[in-house]
Amino acid sequence: MRALARNSVLPLTLVVIGAAAVVGYGTEETDTNDAGRSSYGKSGEAGQPPQDQDPAATAPADDGSAYTPRHTEQNARIGAVFEKSDPGEHFCTASVVQSQGRNMLITAAHCAYDSDAGAPVDDLVFAPDYRDGDGPTGRWKVKKVVVDDRWAKSNDENFDVAFLVLDKKDGKQIQDELGGNTLGIDRGFDDEVKITGYPSSRDTPISCRNRTTKFSDTQLRIQCTDFEGGTSGSPWLADYDPKSQTGTVIGVLGGHEGGGDEDDISYAAYFNDDIATLYRRAQEKD
Repeated sequence: MRALARNSVLPLTLVVIGAAAVVGYGTEETDTNDAGRSSYGKSGEAGQPPQDQDPAATAPADDGSAYTPRHTEQNARIGAVFEKSDPGEHFCTASVVQSQGRNMLITAAHCAYDSDAGAPVDDLVFAPDYRDGDGPTGRWKVKKVVVDDRWAKSNDENFDVAFLVLDKKDGKQIQDELGGNTLGIDRGFDDEVKITGYPSSRDTPISCRNRTTKFSDTQLRIQCTDFEGGTSGSPWLADYDPKSQTGTVIGVLGGHEGGGDEDDISYAAYFNDDIATLYRRAQEKD
């Protein structure tokens, strides 16, 4: 689940429309019809009912402490991930990232690709700004999953990143409705970030602000309380600009131990040139 080298925002590339799910890097295309979902890392377990809604703060808490975020344009780009066949149970988190097709999310690969089945998870839907059973723009269907072959073949924790391409809804792309954050590559290991995710035990999101640290040459680490199952895929957002209302995603909760085996410590795969390549391939295959 669950700074200071080159600071880049990736250029956008032309997009080719397609309907099949993709395994990235090797550009292999995979049918998604028969794949299911298996629990891994900080992805949620099906059948967990919402429990207590603490923490209940409505303003940012101390660094490293979770709080309940307010409705804002920034938070509206983050949402809960469901399977359409199981609409009551959200098990991961995703967020809108800018793309030429204006239809792309970023999340953890273990949320969207079942390595045991050797195929993307079928029938995923995304509910942005989900709270207490609904979201202001409803649910958006995922039409394509893009992961690196090294994740698909061996669950390589350094490639626990996926890009999801969405269908239009009511004739619109999701980025037209909500905007999107940029993708940050080679940002180093010391960044102040805000993380927002959807624990499976809650029907509202939690957020946390803190600084990232280096766990290894390929993994970021952060201390944030209460990031339990369901928060896999939560974006690690840096440099939010209120004027443009955009930030930069420098990681997603996942990677080492699927994001971590403790609720209060989380990890993310470091976004390097391999992730930049995956991002470009996701757009080329759209």
